[in-house]
Order: sequence, then C-alpha cells, then structure tokens
Amino acid sequence: MTSLNHLPASVQKGLDQKTLLKVISGLNNFDKSNVERVALAAGRGGADLLDVACDPDLVELAIKISGLPVCVSAVKPLLFIEAVQAGATMIEIGNFDSFYPHGRFFDADEVLELTKETRALLPEVPLSVTVPHILSLDRQSQLALDLVSVGADLIQTEGGTSARPLSPGSLGLIEKASPALAATHTIRAAFVEVGCNTPILCASGLSAVTVPMAIASGASGVGVGSAINKLDNDLEMVAAVRRLSESIALSQLARGL
Repeated sequence: MTSLNHLPASVQKGLDQKTLLKVISGLNNFDKSNVERVALAAGRGGADLLDVACDPDLVELAIKISGLPVCVSAVKPLLFIEAVQAGATMIEIGNFDSFYPHGRFFDADEVLELTKETRALLPEVPLSVTVPHILSLDRQSQLALDLVSVGADLIQTEGGTSARPLSPGSLGLIEKASPALAATHTIRAAFVEVGCNTPILCASGLSAVTVPMAIASGASGVGVGSAINKLDNDLEMVAAVRRLSESIALSQLARGL
C-alpha cells in the first residue's frame, strides 16, 4: 500500500504526468542562508517540491520562504520524526553522494534496513529511498524492487558526483548525467517486468539539457541540486530553476500531453 496519496495534489499530479521537479538544497547542507536562497529560487522558479536537510528549523524556514511542500533527507530514521512534526511532507533516505568523498558507503543491506526502520517509525508518511550508485546496475534494480516490497513509495537515483565528463558543452552535460540516466532506465525496466508502477525520481548530475532524457528513461520526475545550490547569484538560481521547469514542459509537449 503506497502512502503517495498523502502527498499534496500538486505533487501527485507531477508524478502522474511525469513532470515533477524537485529542487535539492543538500542532505548535509545546514547553512540557513544558503537553504533560504535555494528555497526562494525553488518557489519563484516553478519547482514542485523542495528537498532540505532533516532539521525542523530548516523545514519551517523552507516552507515559509518557498511556499512549496518540503521533503527532508537523512540517513538516521529517528531524525525524521521531528522534521515531520515541523511540517515535512515527504521523507527520504539518501541520497548518499555527499558521504562518498569521506569514505562512507551504503550497501544494499544497510539501505534496506534503514527503509524498514523508517517505515516502522512513520508508516503513513510518503517515503522516498535512494538506490546507491556504487552498486552494479543489476543490483540497483534488485534493491529497488526489494525497497518497494518493504514500503518505499518512491525510488530515487544518484551518481552525478562520481561522473567524470570528458567533453565540453551539451555532450559533457550528458556524460555527467549518464549514471543517473542508466540507473533510471534499468530500474524502470525491472519494474515493468514485474508490473510495478512505483515512481522513479531521476536525480544527481542533471541539467536543463538532460532532464528530458531522464523522463524518456522512465522517470516520473527529476531532482536537481548542485546546478542550483552552487550558484552565487540569486537571480541565476531562479533562472536555473525556470530553465529546468521549462525543459520539463517542453518534454511534456513533445510527448503530446
């Protein structure tokens, strides 16, 4: 039984129409000033969902500034409780990209146990779980199926921080997104094979160039972080979100929706 029906209608619609845009400030980003700027850009730029670190104060700030539903990300399930009490709409285990440079890796068994623990604590809160990209693609797809079986409502990809683009321009942006795109395609194929319709959010390493590819690969939406939260200028941040939103809209038109 999915908990996605507890999401706001706008988020459900985005998933159903495969147009959801989630702006990510960062699982380990507790800089209130930066989160405030990201939240403002997400709200003004046309995002559907804002993802912040799992902290009640950040949740309240993000809701106030963005006017958007807020998802919180963490790898410690107990942290989710206060964040939900503060107004978080969705909870997410991962993503894990920020841990890898410090030598912290999450294997399939650990992610599965974190999911079980989280679902036991908050059985009716919409739950997204990231599949670690350090796993081979076939193991990623199997883990995704296992996560759904223990209560994950949405599966998210990762991998952009480990990509090493060799080319400039659009080709380099495609190379940057390739791990997340490959994971999305592989997981969606595994879901189709068993008749699973759990949404997939393609995240990590995406840009306005590659979000249509993510949707074409089987994603119901996209998550974008560093392409926005690393910018220094507030106007540039808003413009970046708008470009992403417009890219998704053009993709929708191309599909005849």
